[in-house]
Amino acid sequence: MQEENKRRWALPLLFLVLAGVPLAAQWLGEPFYVTLGARILIYALAALALNLVLGFAGLVSFGHAMFLGLGCYAVGILSYYGFGNGWLQLAVCIAVCALVALVVGTVCLRTSGIGFIMITLAFAQMFYFLSVSLREYGGDDGLNIYEPSSFGLFDLDGSQPVYWAAWGLLLVSSIAMLRLRRSPFGMILRATHANPRRVDALGYSVFGVRLMAYVASGVLTGVAGLLLANLTAFASPSYMSWPVSGELIVMVVIGGLGSVLGPIVGAIAYLLMEEGFKSLTQHWMLLMGPAVVAIAMAAKGGYGNSLAWLRRRPPEAAPAAAARAGAGRTERRSPDTLAKEASL
Repeated sequence: MQEENKRRWALPLLFLVLAGVPLAAQWLGEPFYVTLGARILIYALAALALNLVLGFAGLVSFGHAMFLGLGCYAVGILSYYGFGNGWLQLAVCIAVCALVALVVGTVCLRTSGIGFIMITLAFAQMFYFLSVSLREYGGDDGLNIYEPSSFGLFDLDGSQPVYWAAWGLLLVSSIAMLRLRRSPFGMILRATHANPRRVDALGYSVFGVRLMAYVASGVLTGVAGLLLANLTAFASPSYMSWPVSGELIVMVVIGGLGSVLGPIVGAIAYLLMEEGFKSLTQHWMLLMGPAVVAIAMAAKGGYGNSLAWLRRRPPEAAPAAAARAGAGRTERRSPDTLAKEASL
């Protein structure tokens, strides 16, 4: 019971701490902390979205930065033509990211392993070079955004509004991920990672479940891109580059695959380390690499899951699952039973 209470309160406590960042920055007279905090929250949102396919479904998407860039350009291009309405920009962002994710997912989910990784990377590079070739929108130099997204009651004008918008979206998304993780869809999705053949044999569509997760993940990453465009007032092809996708993967891995708290903790740890090393030397990557390796080796279940109470399993779970597997039944099982059995 005590461990369960710790799990229950870890996420709310983290969001309470994050809510205090703007107040602390104002008290210290350091507005930069709000900008840094907003960037962390935006990347945490993107990492949480990536975790839906990487942590839940076990699909290593090496092109997820493509959706981050699409979200940025949805704001930039519409603003370029004088459309500063945030709701319109959000609708276009969701529609474009959903369509692209549907097409890319339909193609790449026909493969697995290294094939899936290479195809997602290929699509991301294709959109990267497409954005570079758009000279009207700045090409390789990027596109300046002079008007923030306006949502009627509030505008994303400055780091403070962006911070609170990102905080609210991350909170809602985290709650949604918690509910999804325990839902029948979430259990089937996690089961496709553990044993896709058994899931398919029991009458569930592995391809369909994974495609829905991939589309949802792409849309949420695109919304993070919309916030990033307003924070930086800039849309750049560099947001779509493969190193950004790699950074998102690192955030999820060092935070903890398959958990909800993990990607958020991973984004906080990664970006704070990055800022700390940048303040020490211009060759900060020489320090960043060993630090990431050290975290990965010290906390094999992820930094967010490194505490024992986050990774303990009930001792009776394994024998119960083994007994069910030994029965050899083939009838259609409930998603809860399926998720437990497929993990064998």
